[in-house]
Amino acid sequence: MLRQDDKVPLYVQLKESIRSSILNGQLKYGEKIPTEIELSESHKISRITVRKAILELVEEGYLIKKQGKGTFVSKPKIERKIVHFLSFSDACKANGLKAGSKVIKKEIIQPTPKDQEKLQLDENDAMVYIQRVRYGGDSPVMLENNYFSYKNYHFLLSENLETSLYQTLEEKHQIKPSHSGELSLEIVRATEDQAELLEVATGEPLFYMDTVIFDEHNRPVHIGKQYIIGEGYKFILK
Repeated sequence: MLRQDDKVPLYVQLKESIRSSILNGQLKYGEKIPTEIELSESHKISRITVRKAILELVEEGYLIKKQGKGTFVSKPKIERKIVHFLSFSDACKANGLKAGSKVIKKEIIQPTPKDQEKLQLDENDAMVYIQRVRYGGDSPVMLENNYFSYKNYHFLLSENLETSLYQTLEEKHQIKPSHSGELSLEIVRATEDQAELLEVATGEPLFYMDTVIFDEHNRPVHIGKQYIIGEGYKFILK
């Protein structure tokens, strides 16, 4: 219960009560919290006090307002520096989340001229295309589309890629992805297929990241075309 005679303002008490419930798991990701009226009545405080607490929790990323639906617990955001090379698994680990993967496709496809240039492919080389849904904890975060030289990476077709791809490359094949080349980042809307795989609504805002990853000898490892749920990721510029 909130303490009316406490020196700590009532909105701060309510904010910390809700935040603690989120952090200790009493309120789970995606769960709808009570309305302003319900919180006002249950805590015997004004709606203005409730609104201030909720707005600060929204600004800090703990809650998200959905027009016409209410206020919900936000998905924990995975933070990474946009200019710093960090695998998805390592990014999850750094943010206290367990990384997971579900393989959707493993295919051999033909490269475009632009693909050939980016991967420095021989004239008759094909590409290995691997699509995975990446999870941070129990929630989908990213639809990952990676393209490799078939000549150099055909072994991936028989590897178990439900675990860390980069760890598999380094530990089993002595290939160490170490840095990215030119990287572009833009906002797109989820298509019907992407939305189904990422368990979001069609049209949901996604980060689209397009880059080439190189090994420690500056040889291209793969092209990456990743679709990332905007609600679940935070890029840091410095």
